[in-house]
Amino acid sequence: MLKARESMIGSLVTDALELAKAANGSSDAKSIAKVVLTSDSYRITALNRAREAALTYRIPLLNHVLRVAQTAVMGIEIGKDVTLGKGVYFVHSLGVVIGGDARIGDRVRFYGNNTVGTAKDNGYPVIEDDVWIGAGARILGPVRIGARSRIGANAVVLQDVPPDSVAVGIPARIFPRKDSDDVAL
Repeated sequence: MLKARESMIGSLVTDALELAKAANGSSDAKSIAKVVLTSDSYRITALNRAREAALTYRIPLLNHVLRVAQTAVMGIEIGKDVTLGKGVYFVHSLGVVIGGDARIGDRVRFYGNNTVGTAKDNGYPVIEDDVWIGAGARILGPVRIGARSRIGANAVVLQDVPPDSVAVGIPARIFPRKDSDDVAL
């Protein structure tokens, strides 16, 4: 039990550091305090870490209550078996749905009104580290989104996206990235 608590606290600290860097460009004490005290994204990840702890301690009712609260208060639905990496950043959380047992890597950014996953028997996406998912984008089915890829606004991704790629359109077409990480798409 002590290891699980330490793991949750470590995850919350890491989330605060990563989100401060993403939101404020700095991980100094002031930026971290600002993220912890004012960021919806941090509250979402903190609630999700509490839900993960409830599952670890085998308290499914608490997980369910926290999930309902997360949906009602924050406007985001994250399935009970979803795995969130460190520093996942919900730039605009309203309308984000992450279903089933989707796996979300570290430092993934959601720009709002996204859907990740489809019906249970269709499988769930794996999103690797440092991916940006544009507003209104949909990632459907058992696909893998490669590290450092960018999913354009309103894109509908139905196939695997290789690392360092851009996916745009309906259905999404895939192109290699030609920018640096410093340029927002």
